[in-house]
Amino acid sequence: MGSGVLMLRLAGPMQSWGDASRFNRRETRTEPTKSAIIGLLASAEGRTREDPIEDLLQLSFGVRVEQQGLVMRDYQTEKSIERKRNSTSFAKVLPVTNRYYLSDAMFLVVIGAPRATLETLDDALRHPRWPLYLGRRSCPPAYPFNLGIHEEYEGIEDALEHHPWQAASWYRRSHPGERLEIVRDAVGDESGEVQNDLPVSFSQRHREYSGRAVHRYYIANPSDKRHDEATDAATDAAADHDPMFFA
Repeated sequence: MGSGVLMLRLAGPMQSWGDASRFNRRETRTEPTKSAIIGLLASAEGRTREDPIEDLLQLSFGVRVEQQGLVMRDYQTEKSIERKRNSTSFAKVLPVTNRYYLSDAMFLVVIGAPRATLETLDDALRHPRWPLYLGRRSCPPAYPFNLGIHEEYEGIEDALEHHPWQAASWYRRSHPGERLEIVRDAVGDESGEVQNDLPVSFSQRHREYSGRAVHRYYIANPSDKRHDEATDAATDAAADHDPMFFA
C-alpha cells in the first residue's frame, strides 16, 4: 500500500480555469489547470506570490470530469475617468471585457505526493490561511470541498479510475452511466498533448509558466449502488471544514 492520495471535489455555481487569457478576453478551460490547483494549495498554506513553489511542482496531478458544465460569458463594461494629456477636461473610457465561466460543473481532483506532504496539504486545506476559490475570487467552492487522504488507492491513476462518481443526484438521473473524462500528468511515453499550465513563478513582476505533458482518456462510469453511501460518508467527513475560513 502506498502513501495514498489527496482528493478535492470542485463544485460551485461558477468556476473559471484560464491558461491563455489575454487583455480583455478571459477564457476558461473545460477542466481545472494544474497551475490553478497549485495556486490554491499555496494560498491555503499562506504563501505569497513571491514565495518559492518548487516543492509543489513535484506533485502528481489528475482531474476527472464528474459533471460537464456549461460555458457562459460575462460581458462587462467598466466606467472610469481618465484625464487627457495637456488638458483639464475628462473623458469617459468604457473598456469592454469578456469573461468566460463554467456553470454547474464538478470535478474530482487527485493529488499524489509522499505521505508527509499529503498530510501537510490536507491540514492546510482544512484550515486555509486565505479564502479559497475556483479559479477566480468570484467563484467560491461548495461543500464538500476537501475529501481528505484516501489510502485505498495506489496512486492518482487508480483513484481517478475507481473512485465513485461524485456528480449531483439530478445530474446522475439525467446522465445515467455517463463515461467520464480523465486528464492527468502523462507518464513515460504516454501519448498526449502539452498544456502551458505548469507555474514557474506566480510573481506579479515576472509571472511565468511552462509546458506540461497531459494524457486524456475516457473510462466507464465507476458508479455503483454504493455511491450514495460513499458520498454521504465523504460529506460527513468534510462537515467540519469551512473553505472560506482563514485564521
